[in-house]
Amino acid sequence: MLKKNSKITFGGMWVFPGGKIDAEDYQDDASDVANTEALEAAARSAAAREAEEEAGIRLSADDFVWFAHWTPPPGPQKRFATWFFAGLANDTHDEITIDDGEIKDHAWITPAAALERHRRGEIDLVPPTWVTLYHLSRYSPATEVMKHFESQVAKIYSTRVVKAEDGNRVAMWTGDAGYEVWNPDMSGERHRLVMAKDGFEFQNSIERY
Repeated sequence: MLKKNSKITFGGMWVFPGGKIDAEDYQDDASDVANTEALEAAARSAAAREAEEEAGIRLSADDFVWFAHWTPPPGPQKRFATWFFAGLANDTHDEITIDDGEIKDHAWITPAAALERHRRGEIDLVPPTWVTLYHLSRYSPATEVMKHFESQVAKIYSTRVVKAEDGNRVAMWTGDAGYEVWNPDMSGERHRLVMAKDGFEFQNSIERY
């Protein structure tokens, strides 16, 4: 995981290596964002390129498994639609190289340890990163993580964030009882992240991950 420079977007947050899709990531000369297959191939290429640029990790675009896509909630802030990929790095990547510009720190850390550091208030995580770490923490070793994602259809998250009556911010996704009406206090099925000050809690009663 990498710590972002505090002066840029997602400043101070701990994230995975990543960045925007550049024109050269498309296989054809023209970007075709309407073509889902072309867009996925470009995102996969960007994942490989950014892993090398931000962390010095060299993987082929074909080494990655797409497992999630996130769209943030509407609002005045700049929004980033984000693809998440998993790739299996080998022992040659023990030494990580960062630029000390956009990236200020790094850590090889288990998902469970990262979640615990977040619970203790030692690191900051945005909801997509937290939820990803949660799912990663359920499988070990890394080969089991890859086996799991390869057996699943990629999850699509279109996030809605609302404050509940208890004061906690709640991120909800499709299937949650309160998702369609933006009401986190409705009873029923749960597919959400409760962002309490004393620790985040992922609740999912609608499907197996």
